[in-house]
Amino acid sequence: MSNGGRNGTRNGARILAAVAILCFGGEGAAAQERDSLSDEVRSYLSVSAPVIALENVLLFDGTGDPARPRQTVLIRGNRIEAVGAAGEIDIPPGAERLDLAGHSVMPGMVGLHNHMFYYQSTPRTSQMQYSGPRLYLGAGVTTVRTTGSVSPYQDISLKGAIERGETPGPRILITAPYVISPGPDERLRDLGMYAIRDEEAARRYVRYWAAEGAEWIKAYTQITREALGTIIDEAHLQGMKVTAHLCSVGFLEATAMGIDNLEHGLWANSEYDTTREPDRCSPNYQRSVAELDMDDPRVAETISEMVAAGVGMTSTLAVAEQATPLVPDLAERDLAALPDHVVDAEMERRSIFRTTEMPWMIDLFENMLEFELAFVEAGGVLAAGVDPAWGALPGYGDQRNFEILVEAGFEPAAAVRIVSANGARILGLDDELGTVAAGKLADLVVIEGDIELRPSDIRNVRLVFKDGLGYDPDRLTAAVAGQVGVR
Repeated sequence: MSNGGRNGTRNGARILAAVAILCFGGEGAAAQERDSLSDEVRSYLSVSAPVIALENVLLFDGTGDPARPRQTVLIRGNRIEAVGAAGEIDIPPGAERLDLAGHSVMPGMVGLHNHMFYYQSTPRTSQMQYSGPRLYLGAGVTTVRTTGSVSPYQDISLKGAIERGETPGPRILITAPYVISPGPDERLRDLGMYAIRDEEAARRYVRYWAAEGAEWIKAYTQITREALGTIIDEAHLQGMKVTAHLCSVGFLEATAMGIDNLEHGLWANSEYDTTREPDRCSPNYQRSVAELDMDDPRVAETISEMVAAGVGMTSTLAVAEQATPLVPDLAERDLAALPDHVVDAEMERRSIFRTTEMPWMIDLFENMLEFELAFVEAGGVLAAGVDPAWGALPGYGDQRNFEILVEAGFEPAAAVRIVSANGARILGLDDELGTVAAGKLADLVVIEGDIELRPSDIRNVRLVFKDGLGYDPDRLTAAVAGQVGVR
């Protein structure tokens, strides 16, 4: 299949470049853009000076290199102007200087599986047009890919409102509605997925959503090899990329077709299930993953082929954890964000998972962690996203991904890279986003504490910069109290 979508110019990169030139070409252009912000967006800002210096921070720059203490980050307009040791950066008179000793700074997180809907159980989903963008931004997620949509025009409208400064939120890359093949799982139709019946329909579907502004296509579990191959080919012709939550197709098969990204890691790879029929999603595939010997040479082969083909992988450990008997209790902040009826439903779901005899789910989760470590060690590009569902909330679940990655054995600096720079790289936006470096867009997260010594400090977000504007996370999260699962 064509590999042009992976190596050629992307819609997302073109759009971001255009935005940077037209709206943020320099300090004057950035100031003009700030003047157009709505009163509501302004109400969430706590720092908005033209020039800002973040001083004495512990810097995790997103490259994976060790953290650097006592650093200064100078922001001018919407860009990072300089980064260096305290005392070595020339801070101009009139700059707003923030002494942030005792704080960590990292790039804004780039979420690669961050829907604008919240999933409870089929068919219970709710669009998060209001709560989603505020929670993401308040938690330090400054860029998201929607990675499947149940209400695509609401996503497109929200993207536009954020870009025009009418509402707060992360920058959004649009993924078209889920695409599947006809098959036995009727629940998928309840979620608004589109069943492709022939090649003409597959190509028409891709062209339509390319014209509507989608940058990505997402295939789901019930997809045939023929349909997936056609979608990948047409998407690459249109300058789009393709990702998938697979089951009926294995990772090796999708990699050979030229897919750009694979979701959920080992959890979604059915190729180790010897009972799987071609083009069918076996009900036993996750059990086969749980029982998989990670020294099986097929595992190394899968990783080797993905790395050689440049296929990125998205880690969604925070939501995978929710499907194990070890699912953690809801935190106070989760309870504050969810309405009572959603909390009640979630508590009932957790009770079932904790009392049902499914110890193999723990083995599945542990194998997922080992697979992701091996993928990165082999040179694979691993990114992350929350996949907001059950008790993994927007933004909060992205933070939990970081914590679990460290628990799995990644160094904190490497985990920062996974949740930021690697996402930007898979999206084709790494020239502008994902690392803290001079010339990059000023997307930064200021965290009270040391996320190297205490990874859970990532929950202590005190300031979020997006395009050089500093948002107050407490105001953003307070605004959505009781709203997740409602609006």
